[in-house]
Amino acid sequence: MSTTAATDLIFGLTRVVGLPALTERAGAPLAAEDIAQIVEEADRFCREVLQPDAMAADRAGAVYANGTVTTPPSYPAAYAKWVEGGWQSLSAPVDHGGQGLPAALWTAMVELGMAADASFMLGPLLTAGAIDCLHHYATPDQAARWLPRMVSGEWTGAMCLTEPGAGSDLGALKTRAEPLPGGRYALHGQKIFITWGEHDCTDNIVYLVLARLPDAPPGSKGISLFAATKVKEDGTRNALRCGGIEKKLGIHGSPTCVMLFEGAEAELVGEPHRGLHAMFAMMNNARLGVGTQGVAHGAAALRLAEAYAAERVQGGRPIAQHPDVARMLMEMRAVTLAARLLALETASCVDRHVLLGEEAAQTRLALLTPILKAWGTDRGVETASTGVQVHGGMGFIEDAGAAQVLRDARIAPIYEGTNGIQAIDLLVRKVAKDGGAEMRALLAEVRALPDARLRAAAEALERATATVLEAQGRDADAGQAVAVAYLDAAGWVLGGWMLARAAAAAPETYGAIADFYLRRLLPRATGRAAEIEGALAA
Repeated sequence: MSTTAATDLIFGLTRVVGLPALTERAGAPLAAEDIAQIVEEADRFCREVLQPDAMAADRAGAVYANGTVTTPPSYPAAYAKWVEGGWQSLSAPVDHGGQGLPAALWTAMVELGMAADASFMLGPLLTAGAIDCLHHYATPDQAARWLPRMVSGEWTGAMCLTEPGAGSDLGALKTRAEPLPGGRYALHGQKIFITWGEHDCTDNIVYLVLARLPDAPPGSKGISLFAATKVKEDGTRNALRCGGIEKKLGIHGSPTCVMLFEGAEAELVGEPHRGLHAMFAMMNNARLGVGTQGVAHGAAALRLAEAYAAERVQGGRPIAQHPDVARMLMEMRAVTLAARLLALETASCVDRHVLLGEEAAQTRLALLTPILKAWGTDRGVETASTGVQVHGGMGFIEDAGAAQVLRDARIAPIYEGTNGIQAIDLLVRKVAKDGGAEMRALLAEVRALPDARLRAAAEALERATATVLEAQGRDADAGQAVAVAYLDAAGWVLGGWMLARAAAAAPETYGAIADFYLRRLLPRATGRAAEIEGALAA
């Protein structure tokens, strides 16, 4: 039985991660009917406003000329409807004009928006991350001046980290901040790969910029965080500009900018030399969003593949009835649903921490975030590629739409920390930090489900955890060399865990897809565990 993304999201929120009960415990109850209404309205907005123009937006692309960036023709009007609908404020803080709804609901909105038009949705996604960062680290005065307009969507936010010589190694960045009278600073430097760094959908943009103060120590411990606006409070243009946009494999409608800070007036956010710590709030928010983007690429690819396979007749019947095509479609469904539910589970950790104050939820969130980001985006690329394969020769033709999904999906395993970095983060900063205690606790929950296949995979991953930790203790490079295989194994196990929970809650709807995954896809986890054993035995 095939279900829609919106139906799965409603089921996942209400029956799998238990959002109604969580909000009731927090004293702000959301009934299942309320959750369904919000998701259905979000789905309607994305299908009616974003999706119809996504292919045309991809072909038009963002255009740069004389320092000005013009987004695809449909974007300014679509963004105005985004603001009018109040979607940017969905889970934003109530204190600054937000609706204060759970992060899990925002995650559902991100998936639906990304599946409709990833290039458009990247703007709101980065703004949400900037809101989260400023909510935690801005002064009350700064928050009062910036956040209400960002929460409403009147202004957007951009994250300015990467420089030509400082990609993943942020400690090498050179942008400098020179003190000005009145406690402000002048920023000098160049940032690259800045998503929605310049555009024509709002009049103002808030830039969160990593830079060095004159007395900064070397390396990552000498980085501070600053906020600069495109237009200053007196209405004049700040000394910053877009120096160009990148020509890219995909996400053509999203302007990826070179930003030049030429004495731009800015304010310090948080403590001096603690900018990287503050920026991690935005980065972790974005990593959850990008993991969800991987789910969305799978969902978009599946939508196109199912429709094509139902209509394309070969050998006297629709190709959807051919066994190998049916197998590909089922794999696309199972993987996408597993990743979707894992994204909701990860977002529910945010809600348990924020709404209920559960410290254990913060620990679980830290463990799940790199897994979701890497495993979810890798699966998004694979599923998009399978979608092209289902289309056959037509999949290679742009008019079918499947090629665009694959092109758009390929960036997700790269930005917001490459998936190799996510794997090292999982192993070194999360698993090794507590000797594997939180991973073992999570795997105990997986083993508690009454499925021998899932239990065996969890036990294999637990053995691999011990092996990797022992290797990491002997030789950091040896441990990191198998980090990607380790994260991949964890993703396949946790995907099975989520589907088994869905099947337990509604066997008539999700039993068959869970069984397919556990029989045919879960063995990839034990294969990865065997790979780890072989690599470390060499």
